Amino acid sequence: MGGSIPGAEVKHTERLVTMPGGGSVQVRSADDPDSLRGEGLDLCILDEASFVNERAWTEAIRPALSDRGGKALFISTPAGRNWFFRLHQRGQEGKSDWQSFSFPTHTNPYVLNEEIEAARQDLPERIFAQEYEAAFLDDAGGVFRRVLKAVTDEDDTAPEGGRYIVGCDWGRISDASVFCVVEINSGYVVEVDRMTNTDYQTQVTRLQALHERYGGNADIIAENNSMGGPIVEALQNAGLPVIPFTTTNSSKAQIIDGLALAFERGDIRIPRDPILIGELQAFESKRLASGAIRYSAPDGLHDDCVMALALAWSQREDNRPMVLMHI
Repeated sequence: MGGSIPGAEVKHTERLVTMPGGGSVQVRSADDPDSLRGEGLDLCILDEASFVNERAWTEAIRPALSDRGGKALFISTPAGRNWFFRLHQRGQEGKSDWQSFSFPTHTNPYVLNEEIEAARQDLPERIFAQEYEAAFLDDAGGVFRRVLKAVTDEDDTAPEGGRYIVGCDWGRISDASVFCVVEINSGYVVEVDRMTNTDYQTQVTRLQALHERYGGNADIIAENNSMGGPIVEALQNAGLPVIPFTTTNSSKAQIIDGLALAFERGDIRIPRDPILIGELQAFESKRLASGAIRYSAPDGLHDDCVMALALAWSQREDNRPMVLMHI
């Protein structure tokens, strides 16, 4: 490198290249996060970030970027749903100053398709999905299995003229509001409308438009807790066929179990929506001291899409009869 950049000084022992203009590039190990503490950085590239201790980022690199307003680039094969997965989700959710991208091996023009297919035959399904398809896999606490197998191809769609149900999960201060539309007969998720920082009147207007878009005869099942009550009442006063749903630990477990069974049986088809897929893969169960199971997203993540989908699926015709209720 010193030969290709006149004036550059290469220090092999320190793995450091000093540029003629005063800048420098250094390769360092993250095995000991404390060793990365130091002066400010303009740019840091973390290779195989999934396998780096999160402390290297939070306690050493991130503070060093603040000194110069620097940037960071994370490159990695997925390794479950650790801190790298959480950063990836921030980019998918459109968080300010974050972008994330996923590139499966088949998009690499230097890897032969024959080699990819040979690996598919040689490797366990989970390993192939992680190493060749850039998939963030479920771990032991994961609730939904076979999520990626439920993803539809672009030309694989629900039949026209179907019957629909809309599940609504209302957002709070830090959450999104999500409307999820399921075609009853085929089990296809045909639309996911997700919105953040949106006032409730606008949400109601969007839901009315969504209802009309699917023929004006789609039943709506909406969360009725806290602020959901007044919204449900307003929707019913507007003439929309709304089924209120009160979320408790028990009722949530019932609809989540039904949705999980749908994935296990292959009854459901979902779009290639990265936020929906990410939430489904991250969703987990924990056993409480009482012995009950609590379902939720991991700390720092969201389950708005999951809940909207679970609500809609709970009212699918072949699960149980639809009953219209009014508050």
